[in-house]
Amino acid sequence: MSSVRRFVLSMALLSAVSGTACGDPPDKEMQQAQGAIDAARAAGAEQYARAEFAAAEDALKRAREAVDQRDYRAALNAALDARERAQTAAKDTVNAKATARAEAEKALAAATAALNDARAKVRAENARGNPRTIAAARRTIASDETAVQEARTAFEGGEYLASIEKAKGATARLRAAIHDLDAATPTTGRRRH
Repeated sequence: MSSVRRFVLSMALLSAVSGTACGDPPDKEMQQAQGAIDAARAAGAEQYARAEFAAAEDALKRAREAVDQRDYRAALNAALDARERAQTAAKDTVNAKATARAEAEKALAAATAALNDARAKVRAENARGNPRTIAAARRTIASDETAVQEARTAFEGGEYLASIEKAKGATARLRAAIHDLDAATPTTGRRRH
């Protein structure tokens, strides 16, 4: 735990001890923690900052359990920890989303390039290539045109991780189809030794 985090928790604990010393549950702090968790969830922390978000939910659960056991100091500590972790998860989500967006843009560009390369390769191989390999490449292209469009739709909807997954999958399949076309192309002009 960082020294700043310890200091913040210590100060919050110190300021709230007067309420808990009287035997009152830390309702306000628990509501703040729940609000921070809800805000982090809305920001996408479940997807982009899983570990910190899960730790925040776990801390709030511990706070509730401590209230049930009338251990209000432990409840206060856990509620403060939950709030801080949820706020950290929300901040981490912003950075992770920006990184995922950039990666999704690159993955979409690579998938689009692979799609164009595969189309061009099929056109070039039509007259001289293996008909079965060309037919398989056409099926891959048709299928992955849809996958690339789904990746674009996911990107536009802010679902960057799904966009990355779909785009990378399409790129791999299209590159494999190009490789198969290259391997099936008969070579001409071989020299005899």
